[in-house]
Amino acid sequence: MENIRTFEASTLFPGCPPGTKLEGWASPSPYTPKADPRYVLPPWAQDIVVWLLYGREPLYLFGPTGCGKTSCIRQVVQKLNYPVYEVTGHSRLEFPEMVGHHTVFQGSMHYEYGPLAQAMRHGGLFLLNEIDLLDPSTAAGLNSVLDGYPLTIPENNGELIMPHPMFKFAATANTNGGSDPTGLYQGVLRQNIAFMDRFVLVEAGYMAESQELGILKNYVGGRIAEETLVRMLRLATAVRRLFLGDRAEEMDVTIEITFSTRTLIRWALLIVQYRALGRSADDLIACALDRALAFRASLPSRMTIRELMQRIFG
Repeated sequence: MENIRTFEASTLFPGCPPGTKLEGWASPSPYTPKADPRYVLPPWAQDIVVWLLYGREPLYLFGPTGCGKTSCIRQVVQKLNYPVYEVTGHSRLEFPEMVGHHTVFQGSMHYEYGPLAQAMRHGGLFLLNEIDLLDPSTAAGLNSVLDGYPLTIPENNGELIMPHPMFKFAATANTNGGSDPTGLYQGVLRQNIAFMDRFVLVEAGYMAESQELGILKNYVGGRIAEETLVRMLRLATAVRRLFLGDRAEEMDVTIEITFSTRTLIRWALLIVQYRALGRSADDLIACALDRALAFRASLPSRMTIRELMQRIFG
């Protein structure tokens, strides 16, 4: 196959034994995610690499919101120059939206291939985010594709698309497909057990504080003292625990929002920006925290976050 290249996995992913080979693309395409030089792979990225080596069944990556599931998949396959064809699931998403539809082009009808059909035709990763929001009957329409069979498009004169040897299917979700007993994720639907049986499942979680500290340092350099960054991470961990229903900082409440790594970075950068504009040091951290996260919370949760900040920052 043209444009296919074999990579030495140990040079791309620390922990892989020398001699481990991974197939990828010789050069990136317009659909290949952009590399983020400041990104740090979480421990469970190794599971994604193992899945790429295993290479048979589709991947189902689940975990709490904001832990970086989609970002991790993108950054792993980016190292292999994989094109990524991406869709976000919702309860009204229908199968033709993934496969394609007819459209008028230069005065005549033309069939426009959707992301699933493109990934199967040309090779690449089809990434279906929030798959547990999908109606189970729509998800079941993917069963034959998940089993490795060709895609039939009746609307395009019964066209048959054979899966490209480099075609892969991955999905992300907040739950393991068995619905959400916690009530944290509105709209999540219990998926058909036969549908779920077709996946390799990987559970994702929040990064260790030491890893996120390294990420924050990459973004802000020395513009925020390390002691302050450590306190910010302590607060983020407490918010996440309360979101998940765990006790944190001697508090026994639950809140409806959580800290993603992205939110942490936003908070740190806002601190830097407001300081540059002359914001008072007395409320600098709280001001940035409100705009990064707390203003999205209900009033009781906002008060809880403010109390956490007072306990941690003094």
